[in-house]
Amino acid sequence: MLEKSFSILIYLKKPKYYQTGDPYQVYLRITVDGERAEFSLKRTWDLSRWNNRSGRASGTKEDAKSINSFLEIMTTKVHDARRQLIDANKGLNANAIKNQILGVDDRKYILREFRAHNDQIAALVPEEYSAGTLDLYERTLLHVSRFIEWKYNVEDMDIRKLDYEFISQFSFWLKSERKCQHNTTIKYLTYFKKIVLLCVKRRWLPQDPFAEFSLAKKENERPYLTDAELKKIGGKSFPTERLSVVRDIFLFSCYTGLAYADVLKLKQSEIVQGFDGEEWISTSRQKTTTASKIPLLPAALAIVRRYVDHPVCQLKGTVMPILSNQKMNAYLKEIADTCGIHKNLSFHIARHTFATTVTLSKGVPIESVSKMLGHKNLKQTQHYAKILDLKVSGDMLTLKKKLQSEL
Repeated sequence: MLEKSFSILIYLKKPKYYQTGDPYQVYLRITVDGERAEFSLKRTWDLSRWNNRSGRASGTKEDAKSINSFLEIMTTKVHDARRQLIDANKGLNANAIKNQILGVDDRKYILREFRAHNDQIAALVPEEYSAGTLDLYERTLLHVSRFIEWKYNVEDMDIRKLDYEFISQFSFWLKSERKCQHNTTIKYLTYFKKIVLLCVKRRWLPQDPFAEFSLAKKENERPYLTDAELKKIGGKSFPTERLSVVRDIFLFSCYTGLAYADVLKLKQSEIVQGFDGEEWISTSRQKTTTASKIPLLPAALAIVRRYVDHPVCQLKGTVMPILSNQKMNAYLKEIADTCGIHKNLSFHIARHTFATTVTLSKGVPIESVSKMLGHKNLKQTQHYAKILDLKVSGDMLTLKKKLQSEL
């Protein structure tokens, strides 16, 4: 699409350190749709011998003819540069024309801009972004970098080469070369799309290459523990304090719904007395910064009190003496084996267990569960309700008894 307005102005500009009688500098200004770009033509001229209306030197002397010839050549170069940008389907603006004339590479590069974006995110951790968010951006950048090298055999690429084919091939590479599952692939593509949309907003890209690409995730079954499995873990005596502590922290998450990052940062000061006189957790989710208020169930409160005087909790002011996520998950697998539970036990299963076994299946309204989980909307919570065959069975049994009583 052509610009709405385009003009060229050649004018004289007073030098920075002007002294009376000094010649003025000759400048060229390009205006496209109201936006200007100007640069010096590296020539000087006497103001008294200049015609502002024509933008040329006055008179018929040889020096006037010489500079006017030069100015005609520069004007032609501006028109040529504009035409070249149009033919190449590149962004048409005043700066682009100026850079084309001066031989300046104004191209934007994918990895360079991605790195600049991540550097800004890093500067805002932890005030506005979590370390986990930064890590995901960094991993996505690494994948994009390796894909570009694998597919195009270059270190970086012009942003204007981003199109549907690039996105499609990147998705294929993540699945085939990096062996990523579908939902993991979509996660990396979603983070990459955030960078791409910034380029669209800055008008470095004429359109969104993701526009026709589906980022739909597949519905995966979310594992959780049953009441029987919770009791088995809770009632088990472990030979080492290490496993006992990990078990308690895991059960605390099962009875509160807090994710690993939220348990990790949970302070003793965030255990408060609620309006009902009972003890509550009043915190915000690390992932979304959404407020989360959770009444403490007796089982969770008992675990809190068990660790009040623990040296780590005393030192850090935290509720739980939690280990790294990697160690927690490794020990949870050991706990599952010891208890004879044939599930791939990980810390996040605790959050699923709270949503399903501890709350929804016991009749707690989904709106209340959603608020305790710190979800921003009910849709995030609904997938837990979908997997509760037990709840459906219980509801139907209640209905059967009601119908029988009416006979």
